[in-house]
Amino acid sequence: MPDPFPGFATGMNLIAPLITSETTLVDLSFSSKKKLFEHAAELLAQAHGLKSADIFTSLFERERLGSTALGHGIAIPHGRIKGLKDSSGAFYRLKTPLDFDAPDNQPVTLCFILLVPQDANERHLQILGELAQVFGDDTMRTKLLNAATPAELIALIGAWSS
Repeated sequence: MPDPFPGFATGMNLIAPLITSETTLVDLSFSSKKKLFEHAAELLAQAHGLKSADIFTSLFERERLGSTALGHGIAIPHGRIKGLKDSSGAFYRLKTPLDFDAPDNQPVTLCFILLVPQDANERHLQILGELAQVFGDDTMRTKLLNAATPAELIALIGAWSS
């Protein structure tokens, strides 16, 4: 019987395949959420041959419904993208924490931008749940904040299992 989830080795989490060295960024600063979303839209549009305006609009519209900040300096902005084949992400560790209207009023330092295909309901929720677990873990958060390079961040995410 063929593997129903090729590329998902046992123990592999749902987040690791979403980011690459090009979409894992450390020590950038933005003056606003809007500027961060513009940057991410540009980055992810290039990576997937999509229109950055579509990505920006999706992220911005979702954020207008309510902040995607979870507290503890974490935010997971996300959007559904028409024409996107597989879920994808960009992971930002910000040099200057950004105000995100978080429930605990803490500015955001770790930001995972998640894009999912227009109709990916179940997978979307699974990924969001796993991101919430990763970022909800105090030890993991500390490691992510202290990692020196994008490669270290990617390795930490890759090694994580719930």
